Amino acid sequence: MAGRPTINDVAKAAGVSVATVDRVLNGRLPVREDTARRVGDAAAALGFHAAGLIAQRMRAELPEYRLGFLLLRPKDTFYRAFAEELEKAVAQSARFRGAAAIDFTETLAPEETVRRLGRLAAKSKAVALVSPDHPVIAEAVAGLKAKGLPVFSLLSDFATGLRDAYVGVDNLKVGRSAAWMIAKAARKPGKVALFVGSHRFHGHELREIGFRAYFREHAPEFTVLETLVNDESYATTHAMLIDMLRTGELAGCYVAGGGGEGAISALREVRPDPVPVVVCNELSADRRAAMAEGLVTMVIHTPLQPIAETLVAQMALAVEKGETHGGGQHFLPFSIHLPESL
Repeated sequence: MAGRPTINDVAKAAGVSVATVDRVLNGRLPVREDTARRVGDAAAALGFHAAGLIAQRMRAELPEYRLGFLLLRPKDTFYRAFAEELEKAVAQSARFRGAAAIDFTETLAPEETVRRLGRLAAKSKAVALVSPDHPVIAEAVAGLKAKGLPVFSLLSDFATGLRDAYVGVDNLKVGRSAAWMIAKAARKPGKVALFVGSHRFHGHELREIGFRAYFREHAPEFTVLETLVNDESYATTHAMLIDMLRTGELAGCYVAGGGGEGAISALREVRPDPVPVVVCNELSADRRAAMAEGLVTMVIHTPLQPIAETLVAQMALAVEKGETHGGGQHFLPFSIHLPESL
């Protein structure tokens, strides 16, 4: 297209009349939301000089929502990064204008979760949280649902049949992928350690099921030890793994939730030879360093940006439609990182 894009070019690209583009641009008479969005997209794609003004006018007419998010451990790098992605997804939503209200639980105690959830819910149009699956929390969710407030489970499912939908990765596949790597990469069969944050985390339970199922089906020559609960604690994971590493019988280890830093510090302290196949989650600076040192074999990474964007879109949809389904699941693909892929 030669020269500066004109209003006629925008109308043609959007498949509407020039009068319609003029109404969107100048805020004259109502224009259907999908039509206005087509005009805005066409203007932006063409580099139309008033594309920014059109976007501002469209945004000014959007409804205003406050969405609440309850995450874990405010000092955790993973959850701080997740909070940033949630704030960004809310700020950039094309469906509404609003703010993200974000809080964190310090512990996994259901009473703390319910207390903080209640505070968020009182000022939000919809809420989403990372939480253990516990009857006390399910009861709180049922109470919020009775008031018409949409509630979403995030990363680990809970209150199935009550909450609106789950948004996260397929945790059964995550567990099977970790088992596959250990079975394929171990120098010889041996004992395999498995850490979960809590038996109440549905996501960790699914990872354990997938993990054990893979070994039963494909690698029965390995011995998967009794599952260890680390409360997603660095210190607890470190202390539990130290003695196991010193026996020299460990062929592999999977930290299915938080606490991977503790496993890495234990490996650095003991320096076992050979090093067992270690799989943990989330590609952070310490995981990169541990893979470069040959201490960690694989990292399974949660796609925070796509999860945040999908979650915010689903929450806005639930607010707009005013209806809930209770059975929805939105799985986002996780990524796998190896030392040679860094």
